[in-house]
Amino acid sequence: MGIAMFIVSRSSKVIPTVVIVSVVLAFTKALDEKYGDYTYTEFQEPDRDRLLYGTFPENFTWAAATAAYQIEGAWDEDGKGESIWDTFTHEPGHIYMGHTGDVACDSYHKIDEDVALLKKLNVTHYRFSISWTRLFPDGMSKKVNENGLKYYEKLVDALIAANIEPMVTLYHWDLPQSIQDVGGWENDFVAVYFNAYAEMCFMKLGDRVKLWITFNEPAVVAGGYEGGMKAPGFKNQGSSVYRVTHNMLRAHALAWHTYDKSYREAQGGKVGITLNSDWVVPATDSEEDKQAVERFLQFQFGRFAHPIIHGDYPEVMKKQVLEKSHEQGLSSSRLPSFNDDEINLIKGTADFLGVNHYTTRYIAHQVAELMPPSLSGDQDLKGWHDEKWPKCGVGWLRPVPWGIRQLLKWVKAEYGDIPIYVTENGIAEVSEDTPTLNDTWRIQYYTAYINEVLKAYKLDDVDIRGYTAWSLMDNFEWADGYKSRFGLYYVDFNDPNRPRKPKASTEIFSQIVRNNGFPEKKADTKFSSSLRSTLSLFFP
Repeated sequence: MGIAMFIVSRSSKVIPTVVIVSVVLAFTKALDEKYGDYTYTEFQEPDRDRLLYGTFPENFTWAAATAAYQIEGAWDEDGKGESIWDTFTHEPGHIYMGHTGDVACDSYHKIDEDVALLKKLNVTHYRFSISWTRLFPDGMSKKVNENGLKYYEKLVDALIAANIEPMVTLYHWDLPQSIQDVGGWENDFVAVYFNAYAEMCFMKLGDRVKLWITFNEPAVVAGGYEGGMKAPGFKNQGSSVYRVTHNMLRAHALAWHTYDKSYREAQGGKVGITLNSDWVVPATDSEEDKQAVERFLQFQFGRFAHPIIHGDYPEVMKKQVLEKSHEQGLSSSRLPSFNDDEINLIKGTADFLGVNHYTTRYIAHQVAELMPPSLSGDQDLKGWHDEKWPKCGVGWLRPVPWGIRQLLKWVKAEYGDIPIYVTENGIAEVSEDTPTLNDTWRIQYYTAYINEVLKAYKLDDVDIRGYTAWSLMDNFEWADGYKSRFGLYYVDFNDPNRPRKPKASTEIFSQIVRNNGFPEKKADTKFSSSLRSTLSLFFP
């Protein structure tokens, strides 16, 4: 059907196909006239920003991603238990306009429809998460909820029938509320519960699932115990965030060893973890600002990657938290230490690293207030965006394509040639009621960011195994509810049927996937010619 047989504009009028084609063609013309071999006028340093032509390796993984709480709905159907996000969203004042994930995209009832969307994108993989409480309603029992298991078995089977491989995240933030009631991730025993849940997933689905991610963005999970903005919504001071970090690392390692010992030989899969980080640039050439950049990266990414790869927390992090703790009158560090058994348990427990990345910031050294103690205060820095950088629908995200390449190079430098999957990358617009399908900004973003990933692979020799777009469809975007839209497909949340519509970016993204990157251009063409060629396939 091409980009769409029709599109609803900001004034809610129906626009015929020829108009949407004209919009995207106008964008490609702009690339010729204003951008040339660049995608953003703000970034035109030839050695850094010029588009690179070439392709990824033949077995490259192309995926789109979602998460259980953000799309499934059916929050209390078929025996599912309550998660901390059910609790958090049902309490007033946490989420924009009181939105909840009770129905979300209703994907629990739309497996075939969602798989059809994926097929149109030509992706090789679908990254989704399993709801812990859909399998184990109280999180701790040994008896699986058969209705929940049947849902995930049906989804996995539908994907495989469509020649799409599942990439499964075990934990995307939705801890069982019953486990939170006994301390959540601050309780050391939660690692045992998580391992039992993970083993059931390996046992029941591992014959068909070959890529497992234990945790998505554990730094964000830990922030839910200090920042108050995400479930469970606590504002504890300075210690909970580190205990939660410690226990998630233990939980990850237990699950990895369980797979390695009992399932790897028969199933042949891989288990990794997904970490998130902005790229950060020193505000000045001063040594203080350069050290602040290193602190940010180690507290954000190294806090989890360092123990998994090297066996302990980053030295700069240990030193910083210890000094702050002493200044605050404590006799020991608020950051727990690993004993020998924990080091042996955690070190070497990643077959790959997942990297989630969206934006870049400037960082400067700034001594924080000593009290109250906090993760952010321990770092002694401040960050901000350059106001000259492009904007999008959400304030925290500025498109800065070269940042993802720099982050991938940093991960390689810190952790060697471990395989890396980009497991989330995307851009949002704000649109509460009116469909915004002419998403040229998303075409621009994906083109530029995927090209930077290609540079990391071809020019920097980073072992990139795959790229994942966030997100397959508009969904419940945490504190923003449904107003912030990251999807390649538009979802009408005002319609009980939750219909999906393709945005213009679906065609360009699917073409990049089909081409496995950016095939070599002819000497007399511009990059926009390849976009025009893409459109001509659908609009001859």
